[in-house]
Amino acid sequence: MTLEHDLADLRVAAPPHLLDGALARAGLVDAYVVRPSPLGDLYVVFGPDGIRAVDLAEGPGAFEAAYSERTGRDVVPAPGPPVALGRLDRALTRGRPGDLPVDLTDLTDFQRAVLDVTAGIPAGEVRPYGWVAAEVGSPGATRAVGSALARNPVPVLVPCHRVVRSDGRIGNYSLGGPDNKRALLDAEGVDREAYETLADRGVRYVGSDTTGIACLPTCHAARRITDAHRVEFRSAAAATAAGYRACRHCRPKLAAA
Repeated sequence: MTLEHDLADLRVAAPPHLLDGALARAGLVDAYVVRPSPLGDLYVVFGPDGIRAVDLAEGPGAFEAAYSERTGRDVVPAPGPPVALGRLDRALTRGRPGDLPVDLTDLTDFQRAVLDVTAGIPAGEVRPYGWVAAEVGSPGATRAVGSALARNPVPVLVPCHRVVRSDGRIGNYSLGGPDNKRALLDAEGVDREAYETLADRGVRYVGSDTTGIACLPTCHAARRITDAHRVEFRSAAAATAAGYRACRHCRPKLAAA
């Protein structure tokens, strides 16, 4: 008898909630929990090898059908929390998975590298797509970075909302569009008005004339520079020509001297 027939027999013989729990514990289906976020409730999906997806909650039936169509796997409510929910909530709030297992096996090596770099961007700061490309060793692959982030299966947990356009614009966001991206950045304390004002003026880097260090505008070190000692640069070449060196925290990609 095939596995499909066995499962069909079980569905007739067992109450659905008991069967779904058994299948989830056996790893034959994925399971989800619903957790709060600044965007509203999120579905967090767990598979046998870790967290497989984070998505907006649009009602269990619609979500389950869309997930199954996208992944080829059934998904059911978790019979019990697969991890301590406090740990999961902290990871979602911080935008960093920490030691929670995340299953990225459906992605390419390049896409996983992009998400690994993105996971290291601190809360309250943003980085350009080109910065991520340089960090993964492919400085010319800005478009590929954007495509990888668009395929991020675990947004919020791996914070692709912290990656912005190279011209300083916020850019699009796979989890509901740019307004959701702005909402997440606002919740983390990014001064978007100041950042976008700099972008409008063409400012890409800021430096301190007391230290000779240049930063990306949202870097926590940049926020400590007083107005009297703040210097603005429209390009990496301009910062280098003025004798500034890159901040060790935000690692701006300054031009070679």
